[in-house]
This record gives sequence, C-alpha cells and structure tokens, in this order.
Amino acid sequence: MSLQKAFRDPAAAKRLSAAIAAITTRPWNIMEVCGGQTHSIIKYGIDQLLPEGVNLIHGPGCPVCVTPLEYIDKALAIAALPNVILCSFGDMLRVPGSRQDLLGLKAEGADVRIVYSPTDALEIARKHPNQEVVFFGVGFETTAPTIGLAAYQAKQSQLNNFSLLACHVRVPPVIEALLDSPDNRVQGFLGAGHVCTIMGCGEYVPLAERYRVPIVITGFEPVDVLHGLYACIKQLEEGRFEVENAYRRVVREHGNPAAQQLLRQVFEVVDRNWRGLGTIKHGGLALNDDYRDFNAERRFSVDAIATQEPVACRSGDVLKGLLKPSECSEFGVRCTPEKPLGATMVSSEGACAAYYRYRRLQHG
Repeated sequence: MSLQKAFRDPAAAKRLSAAIAAITTRPWNIMEVCGGQTHSIIKYGIDQLLPEGVNLIHGPGCPVCVTPLEYIDKALAIAALPNVILCSFGDMLRVPGSRQDLLGLKAEGADVRIVYSPTDALEIARKHPNQEVVFFGVGFETTAPTIGLAAYQAKQSQLNNFSLLACHVRVPPVIEALLDSPDNRVQGFLGAGHVCTIMGCGEYVPLAERYRVPIVITGFEPVDVLHGLYACIKQLEEGRFEVENAYRRVVREHGNPAAQQLLRQVFEVVDRNWRGLGTIKHGGLALNDDYRDFNAERRFSVDAIATQEPVACRSGDVLKGLLKPSECSEFGVRCTPEKPLGATMVSSEGACAAYYRYRRLQHG
C-alpha cells in the first residue's frame, strides 16, 4: 500500500473514529487551523464520523482567505501601471478587490502572470530588464522562506527591476488572538503541520500552558486528521494541555533552522491586518530595512491604500468559528465560486469553497 493510500485507508479511519467515540464523554469544540485540513474534513466527511457534540471549527489557516482587501487593491494599483509585470500564484488572481480582481485587470490588458514559484518571477525579471517585475506573495511561515529566498537572490544579483508585494502572516499570534477573544469557543487546536515543518513546535508551548488548551500538530490526510483529533480529545478528557506532534513523519521539533535563518535575514515581525479578523499584534512578516529597496509598496507608493470590507461578506465570522459557511444567507445565493463575495469562497483552501464543493446539495 502506498503512503498516500495508507493515510486514506477507510479501515484505519473507522478504527480511529471508534477510538474517538470510546474516549469522548462530553462535547468539545476543536479548531483545525489550516484550510487544507478543512478541505480534508469536508471532502472525506470526517466531521460526520465523530461522536455527537464534537464540533469542528474551521480556522483562519487559508493564506488567500486572510489576505486583507487592501493588499488586493495594492496589487491592482501596481498591475495597472505601465511597464509593470505583476506575477502571483493562480488563486490570487480571482480574489475580488474593492472594484475588480487581477484576472479582470488582465483581461483589460494589464500584464498579470501566474507563476508557480517566486523564483519564476525572478527569471521573468532577468528576461525583461527594461520592465518592473513585481511578485505578489502571501502566505504563512510555510511559503515565506521561498519568497525570502527570491528577495535574497535578487539582492545578491543586484536585480534592480524586481520587487515584492509581500503580505505574510504568522500562526501563533492569531491563535493567541482567538483565545483572547471574548466570544472564543475553541477548547483545543489541530495545528498546521506544514507551518511546523518550518518553525518547529516550540512557539506553541507557551500558548498551551497559558490558555490551558491542547495543540496537536497534524497532517492533512483523513487518517492524519483523525489521529490528531484522537490525541486532542484524549488530552481534553484527561485534563492535559500540551503541545503534541502527531505528524512526526514530516515535522521535527525544531523545524527547519536554515529556513528560519533566512526568515530572520529578510523579514521582520510586524502587526498585520488579517481579513475578517482585524489587526493581529505581531501577526505578520514584512521585508526588513536591509531589503527595503525590494519592497513594492515603497517603490510604487501604494502603502497608504486603505479599504473597507464588504458588509455582506461574513468570512470573518467563518474564520473565527462563529458561523458555518452554509449558515450564511449569501452562501450559494449571491456568493459562489464564480462570483465570490469574499476570499473564503475563492481560495481552493477556503472553508466556504469546501462547503460549496462538497456540501451545498445537503444544505439546499
């Protein structure tokens, strides 16, 4: 049996589901932080395998979903300039800004390109020395090292027609903000394994101790998620609140030191606005002073752009676990993947997109 099949094995999932039922004595609210975990839960019906009262809350771990509207508008403003090539990942082109999205701007003639890596954008800059090439990069600690590497390589090679519109966010501060919220309902977390692949598990230990919540680092396949849920519920039932690594085949305790060194070299920790959640203290990464010449916000003077979130979109309530996507009155009516009101319906990892793809017939 291949590794992938082993972690999608129905018999193994059934055994874990039964084990969870055997140890559960009361209701629990558990948040899966990552959008990849959310999609696995909805796609494979993992939530429907759990005992009554075990409620899964879909967290803010989709990088596209939490990118603030103002950064979409900044990307649009830069892409609309003459002599600019704006590059980004495919998901970002469909995220609606205040008036349109990057895909619409591309249809109007702007040079907007989908790339698979920030280093692809570096190559485009080398091939077009008379044009400004901007990479619009978002994401968590997982993707930040690759974008930091692009900045490092651009500086080393003195590639002066390349810059970054970088909007990176950090997971531990948003977990702390959710736990500090007066309407918090989360009693345990499934941590995102890929983030810990880079950063390790150490940042979560003070949170688990201070807020008395178990944080179990898990993967993304069905058996991974169920294993993480079992470990989390077992801690809750036993009154333990620890950081537990249930994704040892990928995550090492101290993460990837080389990637962490690159992050420290290129970025600095800043307060960051998260879409739907507001400003999170120490919740983001921005290019530091050593790399200010590669900062597209500074180069194109778009740092003052500010926006208002659309009132009809309730993605913030979804990201805080206060609302299931199907409970939103706009779900599947005015908000669909073809015409999304907010990023949680656009992104392939968004909770609303997952419900629309796998559950919309169940919810009418």
